[in-house]
Amino acid sequence: MSIRGLKKKQPKTFKVRIITVDAEMEFSCEMKWKGKDLFDLVCRALGLRETWFFGLQYTIKGMCTWLKMDKKEDPISFHFLAKFYPEKVEEELLQEITQHLFFLQVKKQILDEEIYCSPEATVLLASYAVQAKYGDYDPNFHEPGFLAHDELLPKRVLRQYQLTAEMWEEKITAWYAEHRGIARDEAEMNYLKIAQDLEMYGVNYFPIAQNKNHTDLLLGVDAKGIHIYSINNRFSPNKSFEWSSIRNISCSEKELTIKPLDKKAEVFKFFSSQLKVNKLIFQLCIGNHDLFMRRRKVDSIEIQQMKAQAREEKARKKMENQRLAREKQLREEAERAKEELERRLFQLEDEARQANEALLRSQEAAELLAEKAQIAEEEAKLLAQNAAEAEQERQRLEITALKSKEEKRLMEQKMREAELIAVKLVKESDRRAKEAEHLKQDLHEAREAERKAKQKLLDITRLNYPHMAKYPQYPPGDSRDANFDKGSAKLDLKDIDLKRLSFEIERERLDYLEKSRKFEDRLKELKSEIHALKLEEKQAGLYS
Repeated sequence: MSIRGLKKKQPKTFKVRIITVDAEMEFSCEMKWKGKDLFDLVCRALGLRETWFFGLQYTIKGMCTWLKMDKKEDPISFHFLAKFYPEKVEEELLQEITQHLFFLQVKKQILDEEIYCSPEATVLLASYAVQAKYGDYDPNFHEPGFLAHDELLPKRVLRQYQLTAEMWEEKITAWYAEHRGIARDEAEMNYLKIAQDLEMYGVNYFPIAQNKNHTDLLLGVDAKGIHIYSINNRFSPNKSFEWSSIRNISCSEKELTIKPLDKKAEVFKFFSSQLKVNKLIFQLCIGNHDLFMRRRKVDSIEIQQMKAQAREEKARKKMENQRLAREKQLREEAERAKEELERRLFQLEDEARQANEALLRSQEAAELLAEKAQIAEEEAKLLAQNAAEAEQERQRLEITALKSKEEKRLMEQKMREAELIAVKLVKESDRRAKEAEHLKQDLHEAREAERKAKQKLLDITRLNYPHMAKYPQYPPGDSRDANFDKGSAKLDLKDIDLKRLSFEIERERLDYLEKSRKFEDRLKELKSEIHALKLEEKQAGLYS
């Protein structure tokens, strides 16, 4: 006989979407589940053990509220957010996932201006956020513009200062470079330690009225107590109630009552516009008060174990980070050594290339110098030859100059002598001309006297010896006429003297003409020589 198993009926489920700060998740929930069942499922999915800080938030009729753990709710979309905040993040946030979720939520609140932060602090916080996201700054990798797509500063800060995106990035990067060696969880914790000191950190604000006249106020609930603010000032509370000084908090319809620990102190009552707001305030007050009291008690076994595990995890991570930092340092040193070796190798190759090029240039230069030396030697020989020729030419010119000077002196002397001869000849010519003139005058007078004597002789002959007129006349000086008287003898002698004188005058005239012709020839020779000397002097001046 076979036994058939009964098929188990599957429970009815529905899909629920859970939204964290940086992710979305979808879960299948059973219809019978309560809020705690869904909350535990989400915490298990996230690996979260510090569940007391968180809750599931949803929106109903325009108001945000928190999922109750002991009831069923209709919404199918929730936000998984921190509901309560620690007083000291470094001591209370044990798990890395808890710390990371707080970091994401607080950063979003600062960027959305739900938490006010000064511009200077926002830049420092942004640098830690960049360190958590990108790790150590590397100028070779993180080039200008690498933060262009990251939202790091509130819009209020960007509007407040007239700075470009590049200028903001430069300011953030200057701080970011200082965080070298800080791990992601350390950077996030440093971010939260700065943020927890901000006035609006961890405060939930609600509009209330202190009396039924509806004087507008703000009530803030945080990890330290309850605070009352004016409507326009969320930084400095007008009055605060620390959890240690509160004896009881009660909620009835729209009224909220705070009873101080001191029974003699006045009881404070506040009014809200809606019952749901009052219930939400009351819920937050109870949760924050429970955590406040829990912090001041001895830790439970679970908390002690979590803290021990957190310490061990931190020590392990610290050692791991140290090991990684050491390995990174060694790797960077090895890379630097490699880069140095590569640089040295490149430098040596470059030096070898340069040396080779220098050797080639030296060889080319040596060949060129040898060629230039040969050319220079030939030029030197040629110059020496030219110098010798120039020296010979100089000596020749000196000799020529000396000769020219001597010849010029001789020519000048000859010219002076020629001038003296010319003057002498002129004087002699004048004297001879005068003598010739006198002689011509004497000749003319002698001939005139002769003519007169002959005439007188003829006249006497005709008168004393008429018969002799028939006889022929004999020339003067004929020896046949031996009986002439003294007058006849005188006439004959005078006639002879005149002829001789005429002959001498003619001879001297011929001698003078010959001397004059020779003197003119000599003058022409002297002029030719002087002209030739002048030409030689000009040529010597051109070559010098």
